[in-house]
Amino acid sequence: MVTLTLALFDVDGTLVDSQAHILAAMERVFEQHNRPAPTRAAILGIVGLSLDVAFLKLCPDAPMAQRANMVEGYKQAFHDLRSEIPKSPLYPGAVECLADLAARDDIVLGVATGKSRRGLDYVLDSHNLRDLFLTTQVADDHPSKPHPSMATTAMAESGADRGVMIGDTSFDMDMGRAAGMKTLSVTWGYHNRTVLADVCDDIATDFAAIPNTLRTLWSDNG
Repeated sequence: MVTLTLALFDVDGTLVDSQAHILAAMERVFEQHNRPAPTRAAILGIVGLSLDVAFLKLCPDAPMAQRANMVEGYKQAFHDLRSEIPKSPLYPGAVECLADLAARDDIVLGVATGKSRRGLDYVLDSHNLRDLFLTTQVADDHPSKPHPSMATTAMAESGADRGVMIGDTSFDMDMGRAAGMKTLSVTWGYHNRTVLADVCDDIATDFAAIPNTLRTLWSDNG
């Protein structure tokens, strides 16, 4: 009997390099609210969190109502920027890796992202990825990472026997572990590799390494 594994991917910083849109949208919304924009490092450090949690971290002194307005302003700015700057590119090797995994009978693919459903739909459709993923979990329907809700729901929907969370942030790794999954961090995203090394089961330095890593991740303990 085949042991079915869910490969659950984060999106921003893992599949797509969306930092240009994220940084521009943040700068725009902070300017609209007459607040100094956070540093690039601070902004990229919250990527993966749901927007309400992200803005709480970025401007904890702002009134709740203002933060709520900033969340909506960010969504609108991000949407508007799609017509102003090129779409966020996939990282090199992403398409080939996903195609390799999708062709295997022991792997099913999923997504767990801090994006909204609208945002994820745009990414999947603009890169022709929609048909590859059996389960897609978004911030609209769950508490923010690192709460395990997205991961446990993805596992249930996929029917997989076991799962691995693949992402670029400590939020991804903590969510995966909380859901009882293996965790695989990638080095090309937005969180520091040194930080990730302490919270993941393995590290991939490029997409080409992921398929083989998924074959060996359980080799030591079944």
